[in-house]
Amino acid sequence: MGNFKEDLGEHIGAVYQTVADELKSWLDLVKEIWPLLLLLLVGLAVLLWLAKPAPPKKVLMAAGAGGSYKVLGEQYQAYFKTKGIHLELVPTNGSQENIQHLIDRKDPIQAALVQGGMIAVDNLSGVESLGSVDFEPVWIFYRHKLFDEKTHILDRDITKLKINIGPQGSGTRKQVENILKLNSLPMNTPNLLSLSNSDGVTALERGEIDAVILVDGFDSVNVQRLVKNPDIYLASFTRANAYTRLMPYFEELTVPMGGFDLGKNIPDRPIQLISTTTNLLIDDRLHPAIQALFLEAAKEINGKKSYFAKAGQFPSYMNTEAPLSPEAKYYYQKGTPALMKYLPFWLAEFIERMFVLLLPFAAFAYPIIKSIPTYRTNLAKKQINTVYKELDKFEKETMDSFDPSKLAQYVEVLNAMELKILNSKASKLATADCYSLRNNIEFIRNALEKEMLYKGKGRP
Repeated sequence: MGNFKEDLGEHIGAVYQTVADELKSWLDLVKEIWPLLLLLLVGLAVLLWLAKPAPPKKVLMAAGAGGSYKVLGEQYQAYFKTKGIHLELVPTNGSQENIQHLIDRKDPIQAALVQGGMIAVDNLSGVESLGSVDFEPVWIFYRHKLFDEKTHILDRDITKLKINIGPQGSGTRKQVENILKLNSLPMNTPNLLSLSNSDGVTALERGEIDAVILVDGFDSVNVQRLVKNPDIYLASFTRANAYTRLMPYFEELTVPMGGFDLGKNIPDRPIQLISTTTNLLIDDRLHPAIQALFLEAAKEINGKKSYFAKAGQFPSYMNTEAPLSPEAKYYYQKGTPALMKYLPFWLAEFIERMFVLLLPFAAFAYPIIKSIPTYRTNLAKKQINTVYKELDKFEKETMDSFDPSKLAQYVEVLNAMELKILNSKASKLATADCYSLRNNIEFIRNALEKEMLYKGKGRP
């Protein structure tokens, strides 16, 4: 038992001594090469300053106060929450207000849902598109028996109705303005009302107005209320093809006979619709990782088969009014970034950012690290050369003014030089050069003691 304790004590002591020696060695190394380490730290600090920052934990998005935009915004919000990002939804009056938020470079809102046809403004600088994420058909609902669509083209005769076209600043009202303009119809007639979508739908159901125009998704509450109401009819855009040619941001959609209710055969005839698209626009300063997250959310939420869209149809770059962001362009060409397929969002983003950061740092650090052995040798040689210069100066001065009475002082100076070099790092890093220097010191010491080569005072 005693031998075991002794052996254990010896092993522990050996481990301790090894660790202590290693730490001392590293400490000595740091003391020698600290300028190079400082240069590496400065380089890393500069790269951190120039590198892409971490994505924000909070993003503001403009969404409508109701309708499909609010529903879609809440779905995006829930998706972002699973990735550790808070998506704050800012209620607005619709697409026109949303686009203005993005145009204002001082506005904190960095993402918005905007209808096609609302984007082409005079100054769109700094606004980019992540693509279209859904269809937004133009729905004209009217009360039964007000019109015979066999003899009337409802979208042309629309101003004859007491009809709600949405509040000022809304996307619906802007689309109606475009439609009326194409049909050479006035906008200033008193029967065109400015109620909110929900108030307009309620007024139509109560019989207080004749019709309502909505520009909204099929799943919106307002649209679903009216398509299920047997007393409300949906108008057909019989000239839908003409609209899509005259306004390129419009798409042509079809509701088949019985498409809303096969049992009741609603509608009782095929209906043609024109549809704009819901577009996801961003401030071009939005962090690339957040852009990728929006696209992943759109793929997850909008990429499924819906009433009008095929599976995988969205997101896509259908509306070209705003330029596609470089991040979205890469996404459409290459798909989901590889790391995001297999890792949590925060980890994938961190690895990508660190890779982009460390690659140039490695290129900067490699020659510095490689030069460490040479740096230590050069530092040792510099210490040796410093003593050589002192020795050379001492020899010249002594040869010109040698005084035998000061021999002890001369030897003391030489001894100090030799002690200085013995105590320096050079004695370990450049041993051969140190011995050479010490030999030269010894040579001059012997010469002084034998009074060789020195004339001095009063010497011939």
